[in-house]
Amino acid sequence: MSGAADAPGRPLAGRTALVTGGGKNIGRAIAIGLAAAGADVAVLGKSDRQAVQQTAGDIRRAGRKSFAVLADIADEQSVAAAVRDIAAELGGPTILVNNAAVRRQTAFADMTFAEWRAITGVILDGAFLCARAVAPFMTAAGGGAIVNLGGLSAFSGARGRAHVISAKMGLVGLTRALAVDLGGAGVRVNCIAPGKIATRRGPSAGAPPAHAGADHPLIGESGEPCDVASLAVFLAAPGAKYITGQTFHVNGGLFLG
Repeated sequence: MSGAADAPGRPLAGRTALVTGGGKNIGRAIAIGLAAAGADVAVLGKSDRQAVQQTAGDIRRAGRKSFAVLADIADEQSVAAAVRDIAAELGGPTILVNNAAVRRQTAFADMTFAEWRAITGVILDGAFLCARAVAPFMTAAGGGAIVNLGGLSAFSGARGRAHVISAKMGLVGLTRALAVDLGGAGVRVNCIAPGKIATRRGPSAGAPPAHAGADHPLIGESGEPCDVASLAVFLAAPGAKYITGQTFHVNGGLFLG
């Protein structure tokens, strides 16, 4: 892809991006970063209308188009309707960031199947449904980029998070599968696995996971959402045109994969 997307300092000009879970934390930082690189950005959340509207408003005030939308990404019809609305408002997405996740901490012996499905439904099913919904736009445009947000615990292990870890590692497999399936259409698919990132955690998320192995990052104590966002923006941009099917660790050396 070329033309407007090659504008100096704005490598994503003329592109539409969709960021799930874009109202807060890492998702918000990615949405703002993509807009700073020139993209128009759809900010998707499930229920926190204020958060997605705030992020979208900040993007618009910075001079880019943005659209806030609420949808349940674990529901096929909800995803389809959201993507239709985004395409009508901003144009078909050629950048997708699958960031949305539900983080809970439950001992395996106490974990119900309903809870398992609730977590994997958002993280893994949601990524599949969103990717499937936007793939036709990417193919029609001659290419695109999908960035999945995994997690360090999928590689290091952590107590009480069998559902989260399984879903996050599933994203690694989905990344590789889609890189193969969509590569011929010019769609690149990569995964980012953040480590300890300073974010606001909901009550159900529990304490940050105690990763097996190293106790502290080699560089500082924790990262910031912008540390993940900068990599996501790079992977979405033309400068990463020869990178696909890969998983990148952003953890300050907490895990040396």
